Amino acid sequence: MTDSSLQDVYDITIIGAGPTGLYAAFYASGMRGMKTKIIEALDKVGGQLTILYPDKYIYDVAGFPKILAKDLVRQLEYQALSHNPTVVLGEYVKEIEFLKDKIIMLKTDKNVHYTKTALICTGRGALKPRKLNNPSVERFEGRGVYYQVTDKWQFRDKQVMIVGGGDSAVDWALELKDIASQVILVHRREGFRAHERSVAELFNSPIKVMIPYEVKEAYGSDKLESVKIFNNKTGEEELFKIDSLILQLGYEVDSSIFRRWGLEMIDNFIKVNGRMETNLPGVYAAGDIAYPIDSVKLNLIVVGFAQAAIAVNMAKNYIDPSSSIFPGHSSEKRVI
Repeated sequence: MTDSSLQDVYDITIIGAGPTGLYAAFYASGMRGMKTKIIEALDKVGGQLTILYPDKYIYDVAGFPKILAKDLVRQLEYQALSHNPTVVLGEYVKEIEFLKDKIIMLKTDKNVHYTKTALICTGRGALKPRKLNNPSVERFEGRGVYYQVTDKWQFRDKQVMIVGGGDSAVDWALELKDIASQVILVHRREGFRAHERSVAELFNSPIKVMIPYEVKEAYGSDKLESVKIFNNKTGEEELFKIDSLILQLGYEVDSSIFRRWGLEMIDNFIKVNGRMETNLPGVYAAGDIAYPIDSVKLNLIVVGFAQAAIAVNMAKNYIDPSSSIFPGHSSEKRVI
């Protein structure tokens, strides 16, 4: 590394600008006075909140009885950028290399970045929506078939069918019931994997719930016009006039890159201890991607916030062992 590049060494580089990464950036730059950089593969911040469900309400963030995902991202972005971290968008971190003097080199698809510590906040990793493997459905992708909702108002007065039994499927059914002319929820099993409060609301709503049914065939000319479903126990079939088919079947996660970096993994998650430390020196993980071995794994935004604070405080102490891990309460001093 040249002398000129030494000037570009950051105290901490946060990989991923979802809610956990944004809060980590604020905490590092604002609360601990660290020279901070964020690297995000997408061309905008917010992670899954921005890409998957910007118009969905979130109910379990402290201080907000309910808040739209996109509004939470806006607040987090404002908070994170208030202390001027460097933000790099549209770059995907491909390699990590450890240099002398505890310097970490991060190679992206476009650049090279130097840092003293790295905090991985990539959510669940690279996500790819699961598909039905049904050619009649796939041919209408973008013409009535959707895997994510970026603008709920496009479904105003539409006949909407949602397929799935998890939180996303149930939440979107509830979210669209007062916007669409009709919402039909199709699930192949009797039970739902969604929050019990949401399931109770679902069955007390005008949403037509079809269980245990699956999609058999999609029909239309230039765009989707109807969908046939079948009962997987009796074989009974029903045909519905449908404008929009929203598939919420979950996502396949690709975290293989972290294995190539040499990180210890548990399934598709990065193994961390209670300090959010990985097995690599100076490398931490927080949020959904982190699997704390001496705690309980909960994929919640509020847990990601707490883990981000722990990771940043540990990174500060790693860089400067004379600094306190506990910085004191923000109410006791001015934010840096």
